[in-house]
Amino acid sequence: MVDPARRICVIGDELVAGTGDPKALGWVGRVVARTPLDPPPHVLTLAVPQETTTALSGRWQAETAPRFGPPPAEGNHHLVVGLGRADLEAGLSLARSRLNLANILDVADSMRLRAFVVGPPPATHLDADRQAELSAAFADVAARRRVPYVETFAPLARHEQWHADLASGDGRTPGQAGYGLMAWLVLHTGWHRWLGLPDDAV
Repeated sequence: MVDPARRICVIGDELVAGTGDPKALGWVGRVVARTPLDPPPHVLTLAVPQETTTALSGRWQAETAPRFGPPPAEGNHHLVVGLGRADLEAGLSLARSRLNLANILDVADSMRLRAFVVGPPPATHLDADRQAELSAAFADVAARRRVPYVETFAPLARHEQWHADLASGDGRTPGQAGYGLMAWLVLHTGWHRWLGLPDDAV
């Protein structure tokens, strides 16, 4: 029997795993809880802490293949790419970061996977201008492929609650409030439309 539920694989670093959230939901859990699909989707999170886009682009196919299973009915397999800031910490060039994301999205398209990208949120230990440039580069790659992109850096860069949440932890990952802010941005940047649901489902 074919399982009619959609399968959504979420790839990325510790941010997609919700590290630092005392409720262990992260932004992914909060978004899924507000996604009224029937039957409920299979949401499978595949995270590697502090992973660069180079490493991510090298592993995601092998790890998602058994989770997705056989080729889908049209529109039933979805890939969410949750991007972090490890490229900046590792000294990758913007060109390399762009190419890595482009490769992920192009391969996903060839596999009939519907993709959705969530950009990296601000961190206190990295230069703000470099973070803004990285997010803009990722946004451009997604836009050129008509893939939805959630800008998290700009809305949160001066958000007091976001920075208070980072300050109460390690400065790298948020807590409950910060993940709630990320979830709000995802839900209000085309998430439901991407899944074929009405926007007012939020």
